[in-house]
Amino acid sequence: MRFNMPPVTKNLIIINILMLLGKYVANRYGIDFDDLLGLHFFMASDFRLYQFFTYMFVHGGIEHLFFNMFAVWMFGRIMEQVMGSQRFLFYYIVCGLGAGLVQEGVQYIEYLYSGLQAYDSVNLEGLRISMDAYLNRWTTVGASGAVYGILLSFGMTFPEERMFIIPIPFPIKAKWFVIGYAVIELLSAMSNRGDGVAHMAHLGGMLFGLALILYWRKKGGGNNNHFFGGGNYRGFGGSDNYFTRYEDVTEGSHQKGPSQWLRNIKQWWADRRKPKMKVHSGSTKHADDMAWRQQKKEREEEIDRILAKVKQGGYESLSKEEKQKLFDASNS
Repeated sequence: MRFNMPPVTKNLIIINILMLLGKYVANRYGIDFDDLLGLHFFMASDFRLYQFFTYMFVHGGIEHLFFNMFAVWMFGRIMEQVMGSQRFLFYYIVCGLGAGLVQEGVQYIEYLYSGLQAYDSVNLEGLRISMDAYLNRWTTVGASGAVYGILLSFGMTFPEERMFIIPIPFPIKAKWFVIGYAVIELLSAMSNRGDGVAHMAHLGGMLFGLALILYWRKKGGGNNNHFFGGGNYRGFGGSDNYFTRYEDVTEGSHQKGPSQWLRNIKQWWADRRKPKMKVHSGSTKHADDMAWRQQKKEREEEIDRILAKVKQGGYESLSKEEKQKLFDASNS
């Protein structure tokens, strides 16, 4: 079994692991990473602007880190191969920042709804503390917002991909998996207030991820080739090749993904279309060859049209006849 990972996914996992180890070491010297690098409520005295970035690399413990990084490994490596390394990193950071912004907004609404602005202290577990000290306790840590953004991108890219999710005894499609997660988070945010989980931040990561994907697709004219790996997209950097393509971030053809079969078909079709030298004699044979070449050209144009349709709308957008033609071509 091979565990090769594209660079951004690998380095994100490494950085988050090192940050947790650093947190344990710092605690021995009286330094609280959660307090220093976690995202504080913007009205608290300990809030710093850089915390919008640093909070997504700090986790509460090993279990918190494991589940987040397992999702990054499972889905992030696929999406990095599809998007390209630089675009994937940009997407990850935007989802994390978006989650932080939504969390700040939800906390501000809670601050106003609870009427805390009218008090200068609160009674917490029988102990009277100042309002500033209380607000400084509103701290958010973890990469969950960015992770939920990755889940969304996977569900939008491979909506029909079937997945086995423990403890569900049957496979479910990725699109229903993502929708189900979003619904669970929304219901949890409404019914489990005070459970210590930033449910709205998770939804914020998905919301910002959705907005970014729709923007990229719009800039690409609805063509997934522009969304996946840059293409003619000039949204950042002003260059077609600013974003790394899939082939640039892998080490060979052993890298696999849900769309590997489509890349195999494209390669097979490109190989079949390479010019081959043939020699025939006689006018009848020449006429037969002309007819054969015309039929071959028409078949190639039809397959090209079908492959272009798969690029734009996915395999499920094909009609039954088109699917059969693609199958026949790959086995001829």
